[in-house]
Amino acid sequence: MNIINAAVLGIVEGITEFLPISSTGHMVLASELMHLAQSEFVKSFEIIIQLGAILAVVVLFWKKYATDWQCLGKAIIAFIPTGILGYLFYKTVRQYIGNEYVILWALLLGGLFIIIFEHYYETDEIYEGDISVITNRQAIGIGVLQSVSMIPGVSRSAITIISGLAMGIPRKAIVECSFILAVITMLAATGYDFMKNFNSFSIDQFDLLAIGFILSFITAIFAVKFMIKYIQKHTFKAFGYYRIIVAVLFWFIILR
Repeated sequence: MNIINAAVLGIVEGITEFLPISSTGHMVLASELMHLAQSEFVKSFEIIIQLGAILAVVVLFWKKYATDWQCLGKAIIAFIPTGILGYLFYKTVRQYIGNEYVILWALLLGGLFIIIFEHYYETDEIYEGDISVITNRQAIGIGVLQSVSMIPGVSRSAITIISGLAMGIPRKAIVECSFILAVITMLAATGYDFMKNFNSFSIDQFDLLAIGFILSFITAIFAVKFMIKYIQKHTFKAFGYYRIIVAVLFWFIILR
């Protein structure tokens, strides 16, 4: 990996982390286009720089949630099932992070699911409200379902938002819940991966991590603001179609 690779992946991560299109999947596919092998460092890089994107949420929402212990409590409850399952299946999931075929199938099927769900999903949308409207039982359910996003290409934000909508949670509330839950989830995932692989990083690789981290943070700020405005007037169907198009295009690229 070089500086350009790190910069491209940082930008891709920042743009895609909070959109329902899978940031990990996009980073792996971007690496494929750059002919960047999925080494152990690259796998760790793709996990660790997500913390840069997560920092964008902290910067944008800290005033709102820093002292709102009820909302933070709901996010922590939702994280517990994910944390347990993530710890148990860490080694298994890591083996499949760079598997393009798993990612493409996940993008394709996930896209179809989003389109079908949004087609049949009907409600009188209420955009007011925040995470506090989510019950503890719903939070646990969201956490369990978020664990499915350990599969590369599934998209953590997509599965948390869609599952929340299916439970009757207002769109704005579940999107904000997805943001805050991402902070806790990725802090844990990044910290665990960094602890596991810290001794294998060289000084030059820390420079690459810094570049990816900074660029993912900057681009994620714009992506989060875009997402908040987008959900006020649109469904997620466009993201579903996008996932399908990307999956089909890359399928031809990989199989050529």
